[in-house]
Amino acid sequence: MGYHASVGTTRYVFADLKDLMAKATPPRSGDRLSGIAATSAEECVAAKMALADLPLKTILNEPVVPYEACDVTRLILDTHDQKAFAAISSLTVGEFREHLLSERTTAQTLGALAPAITPEIAAAVSKIMRNQDLVLAARKAEVVTRFRNTIGLAGTMAVRLQPNHPTDDPAGITAAILDGLMYGCGDAVIGINPASDSPAAITRLLDLVAGIIDRFDIPTQSCVLTHVSTTLGLIGEGVPVDLVFQSIAGTQAANASFGVTLDMLKEANDAARSQKRGTVGDNVMYFETGQGSALSANAHHGVDQQTLEARAYAVARAFSPLLVNSVVGFIGPEYLYDGKEIIRAGLEDHFCGKLMGVPLGVDVCYTNHAEADQDDMDTLLTMLAAAGVTYIMGVPGADDVMLNYQSTSFHDALYVREAFGLKRAPEFEAWLQDAGITDARGKLRPPRADHQLLAYAGAAP
Repeated sequence: MGYHASVGTTRYVFADLKDLMAKATPPRSGDRLSGIAATSAEECVAAKMALADLPLKTILNEPVVPYEACDVTRLILDTHDQKAFAAISSLTVGEFREHLLSERTTAQTLGALAPAITPEIAAAVSKIMRNQDLVLAARKAEVVTRFRNTIGLAGTMAVRLQPNHPTDDPAGITAAILDGLMYGCGDAVIGINPASDSPAAITRLLDLVAGIIDRFDIPTQSCVLTHVSTTLGLIGEGVPVDLVFQSIAGTQAANASFGVTLDMLKEANDAARSQKRGTVGDNVMYFETGQGSALSANAHHGVDQQTLEARAYAVARAFSPLLVNSVVGFIGPEYLYDGKEIIRAGLEDHFCGKLMGVPLGVDVCYTNHAEADQDDMDTLLTMLAAAGVTYIMGVPGADDVMLNYQSTSFHDALYVREAFGLKRAPEFEAWLQDAGITDARGKLRPPRADHQLLAYAGAAP
């Protein structure tokens, strides 16, 4: 079949849709590593021109990963909402971009469209957008989820309190949790990346966090980010599991490299919901993703990493998660080389997820061997806040001492709230005020020496 466009006197030909999508992608090291990137800026422009003229219907009819070879492709196509798609079925990719940016397109419009948006459609339109377009369009989308509080309301931004410790020390984890709570963080989830994956160690951590949440009646949820199979076993033993975590990717083969299947995710979703631990909703899944995961597993089928990342959101969407986040710079410079590539990827991921109806947060982060620094992260954080990001990470000092990467701190969340007037999840905001941590405006109060959380910190093991 093939696609083509000319720049000046040079005519560029693209073999198929996945070739066109790859060549239209803004530069990034992962696509260069896999040998599918445009070889020049001119070729990239030609690909964008051809992609802009492509009818959305064509994208539906040409899967980038074969239907018979991948259960993620089957999930995408078998669950596609043709009725919702009718509203945009006559548009090209370029016309769809104009539709998204139109003043007439509202949060309600995007909510109704979300079931019609396949990941390939979302990825395609993102590739012909400037950074400001990704911010403006994503800002309109509102994806609301609930468990013990309400995440994603307009004018709010939540924070995952991430109290990791290199030896899972209870005192160290407790101190980080209480520190984060005193800074007003933790409404998205109190989520621990464990140093040990043993069921006994995971149980101790779950009991620790559940004890704090129950003792102070905090309207939030806990999660220990262990493999879904481990969590399933713990649910069967009656361990207090709020959210089920799993890393996911955009192809069946990449998910297999994580040791997970769609059936396993469905089983976990059903099991966690049967616990009925939520108070205002039953969104029980927490997924993490990241550009480059399929390529790193040699499971990318020659597809560009950003399109595959969007396909991971289709997996997430099928299970109505409370939280999904792109750990955007975590995989390393082999996939996103520098601050410019990380910033672009973070904006793309957030846009695609929100457009597809997924509660997308971003771990604004980088590894120490990437050509990036905290100034780059400040830029991405600020742009995501403008774009209405669902949640970010809260890591003590922004330096994760267990995972050894740089993220965002409790103080960074305060900056975003001050700069954009963003509130926390309403139930959590009310708890902070009742606990004397914030005032009626949501601003932090000076901590009292006799505050119950500080007293507990002094008595904790």
